[in-house]
Amino acid sequence: MMLGTFVNTGTILAGSILGSVLRRGIKEKYQNCLYNAMGLAALGLGINSITSNMPESRYPVLFIASLAIGSLTGTILNLDGKFQGLMGRFGKSELAKGLSTGILLFCIGSLSILGPIQSALYGDNTYLFTNATLDFVTSTVLASTYGIGMACAAPVLFCWQGSIYLGASFLQTFLTGPLMTEITIIGGFLIAASGLSILNMKDMKTLNMLPSLLVPIIFFLFV
Repeated sequence: MMLGTFVNTGTILAGSILGSVLRRGIKEKYQNCLYNAMGLAALGLGINSITSNMPESRYPVLFIASLAIGSLTGTILNLDGKFQGLMGRFGKSELAKGLSTGILLFCIGSLSILGPIQSALYGDNTYLFTNATLDFVTSTVLASTYGIGMACAAPVLFCWQGSIYLGASFLQTFLTGPLMTEITIIGGFLIAASGLSILNMKDMKTLNMLPSLLVPIIFFLFV
């Protein structure tokens, strides 16, 4: 039973509702302040994920190749443009930035990746419960900035963690520590890039970089 994933999904929904309620009483200058805070937080989390995992990497240049190949693939597919266009139809261009950031923060972290694996293989939901607590705070802040639309990140997280949970039972010999390390390093770069975008320092088009996460998986399949 995916108890941890259900709890994690619920906290994002609850945080999004709470944040959207709080948003109504927040003036524009304070909203801008929250933009900056979230940008710095994402940048810091990304850097921490990179520096804490890179010493454990067995293939020091794999993340470079992954980012290059993945970014090129995503740009050819125009993932960012299609997502922005979809949000633009509803007049939610800022929400698109918030959702892309939220999805990365919620899904591409060591707790969110390793949590479902621990739950599936050992019945241990500690990682997921910890992640749920962090996501509640994060979703509250994001929703206070971008609105109730941040709740859309909840079903994405559910599908993401659910897929890992189901796949872990069949691929437990493949989902090794070294592979998780490489994925987490790349995830750190994506989160940091998202932070730069929020701070308006550089439009990194982070969604175009998402295919980078698949490159280590393909590499390890051949290795």
